[in-house]
Amino acid sequence: MKAAVLYSGGKDSSLAAVMLERLGLEVELYTANFGVYDSYVPAAKSAKSLGFKHSVLRMDKKILEATCEMIIADGFPNEGIKYIHEKTVEHLAKNHDIIADGTRRDDRTPKLNVNQIRSLEDRFGVQYVNLDSFGHKSVKFITESLFEISKEKSHRDASSDFEVEIRLMIDEMGSDSSKFFPEHYQTRVIGYKK
Repeated sequence: MKAAVLYSGGKDSSLAAVMLERLGLEVELYTANFGVYDSYVPAAKSAKSLGFKHSVLRMDKKILEATCEMIIADGFPNEGIKYIHEKTVEHLAKNHDIIADGTRRDDRTPKLNVNQIRSLEDRFGVQYVNLDSFGHKSVKFITESLFEISKEKSHRDASSDFEVEIRLMIDEMGSDSSKFFPEHYQTRVIGYKK
């Protein structure tokens, strides 16, 4: 049986992938890209370091544009990131029986709520898996035992999450993306612990 994991290269989506693989599933990692920047490169490196097949999930640029318009109108990124995440998960669900992401119990965004998950599973006939029973501390404990992890200041070549292309698009639209995203650090899996 095959499983598709929405993959950023970070510890959360890496943990979801490893868990599914350990269940005996054939796992393929997918990183969304909207054609603004090759933001999938760090995730592809992480996937290779863990021995997983990785593909780029080509998404409609209009979804990214709508996301950026929401963020600019709200003055805050949460609803826009929830929107882009939901649309990406739906796209992945069109061609797979099991889909997963690395969202955790204490994530605020991106995160599908219970009704969205039920709707997704019913509409597409899929099983959806996330890390909803795991909190930040549990994921940190498990992933630091499993993976070598790099941590660096967030920038467009360090991460493969939605934020990279969102920031670039917001700046292209004439707004300042730094108003919506504070400076922060990103983690990326660079291999298994030896």
